[in-house]
Amino acid sequence: MITPNVVAVEVRDSWLLLLSFANGEQRCFDVAPYLDKGIFKELRDFFYFRSVRVVSGFVAWPHGQDFSPDTLYLKSVPFSLP
Repeated sequence: MITPNVVAVEVRDSWLLLLSFANGEQRCFDVAPYLDKGIFKELRDFFYFRSVRVVSGFVAWPHGQDFSPDTLYLKSVPFSLP
């Protein structure tokens, strides 16, 4: 299976990202487990966290933090409205 690229990202509360993938799926990715690891510590600043953008199918922040489409797809859960 080829992992689809991310085409859109929306910040949710509590360090959650709502991701839209090229295959039409929407999934939620929780960044919280990564906030104590190296370069990702800067993401604890929620104002900075909100600066996330889609770059070539990845999600990335201005200071070099990023997550690949593989990680985002495999570690996320399908999104459904409550």
